[in-house]
Amino acid sequence: MRTDSSPGTLPAREHLPAGNAGTPVLDVVIPVYNEEKDLQPCVLRLHDHLTRTFPYAFRITIADNASTDSTPLVAARLEAEISEVANFRLEQKGRGRALRTVWSASDAPILAYMDVDLSTDLNALLPLVAPLISGHSDLAIGSRLARTSRVVRGPKREFISRAYNMILRGSLQARFSDAQCGFKAIRRDVAQVLLPLVEDTGWFFDTEMLVLAERAGLRIHEVPVDWVDDPESTVHIVRTATDDLRGVWRIGKALAGGSLPLDRLTRPFGDDPRDRDIQDVPRGLARQLVGFCVVGGLSTLFYLVLYSVFRQFSGAQVANALALLVSAIANTAANRRLTFGVRGRGGAVRHQAQGLVVFGIGLALTSGSLAALNAATGHPAHSTELAVLIAANLAATVLRFLLFRAWVFPDRREPGPESTVVATHHPSSPACTTTAPYAPLPPRPVPYRTTQVRAGEVVDDGWRDTTMRLQPVRPHDTDPGDPR
Repeated sequence: MRTDSSPGTLPAREHLPAGNAGTPVLDVVIPVYNEEKDLQPCVLRLHDHLTRTFPYAFRITIADNASTDSTPLVAARLEAEISEVANFRLEQKGRGRALRTVWSASDAPILAYMDVDLSTDLNALLPLVAPLISGHSDLAIGSRLARTSRVVRGPKREFISRAYNMILRGSLQARFSDAQCGFKAIRRDVAQVLLPLVEDTGWFFDTEMLVLAERAGLRIHEVPVDWVDDPESTVHIVRTATDDLRGVWRIGKALAGGSLPLDRLTRPFGDDPRDRDIQDVPRGLARQLVGFCVVGGLSTLFYLVLYSVFRQFSGAQVANALALLVSAIANTAANRRLTFGVRGRGGAVRHQAQGLVVFGIGLALTSGSLAALNAATGHPAHSTELAVLIAANLAATVLRFLLFRAWVFPDRREPGPESTVVATHHPSSPACTTTAPYAPLPPRPVPYRTTQVRAGEVVDDGWRDTTMRLQPVRPHDTDPGDPR
């Protein structure tokens, strides 16, 4: 069973139609801090590339977060000279803060960002956003660690990058290959729900966003990139690594405690074949069987170890009861979280109580088997006892799964009249045949104006979809750990 406190569903993913309705399909954000030398060449090169290769309307947004040199003047001049360039000014530093603010204010269906040094080859930009435009994926990232990527950088940065991603895999079970490559994209409808859950405002912003998205079951597309290290990068490696490790600890603690409301994100976009009602195939049965078998196998090994230990100083019946009790509590907790997807502490006591009832049934089976064995042979060998207990536990395991699925953790997700749909999608409705291909996203006022915002504020130019309920964005007021 998956606990679900989400107020409803979000629109199904669809391929964005070609054409120009006044609203850019892609908004590429370039976060900058004191980049007066690199900003103009970067924007001109990116604009030329998009003009030649990108088949949709686009926008390039310069996110200037508290630059103290002439970067604001360069950005203003580029905005005045190029109609596809917009400029945002923030009064506080932090790449995460800049991306959150600009992405929250954008009206483009696809949001992307890249570093100002253009270390990533721009030929990967269209493959990056194509799965988002088609509706296949929710997020897309460039990967410098894919086998087919071609990367030029020093051994120090190579070691740090690979070590960091190994830490993510080992501690947070992350399956994406490159968390910190400055080349990512996300669908706007996904960002509206995901960004309020991301707390970091600095360099860990990317990692936190990806971990939450992956844990929630969103689809992340990876693109191998050609990448050349910038030898003049101003990133403070040691400080950034320290802040990232702190972020890993914070996210890991939150995930372990079940305090993150990932149920509001879990598979909300599009038609998931796993949610279809198929005759004679109970919903989620295959996944639950696999999870239950894994947990059951580990529990059985744990039980046998405990029984062997307790048998050293007690009789067979006492050792069996103690071992089964301890392993049953651990088994219920593991199945609750891993097999049936119940997060948080709500109902944990009731589940354990019901699990103890199931434990009583298993105890009766195993104890009865031991009693029958002793009655038959008098003094059975230890190996014979173990063999009989294994057979009895297999029978108890089958019964335990059936009781867990039907009684302890039943799937109670039934649509009712009280369900609230925050955004609906009707493929056959007249709205889908309107001449404005990006409805209900209203166009942003043109020409684009330079807008100054303070950290934590969201620019409201009428872009917000009135059918979407957003959670408040809570960026930190200060970011002392930001190395820029």
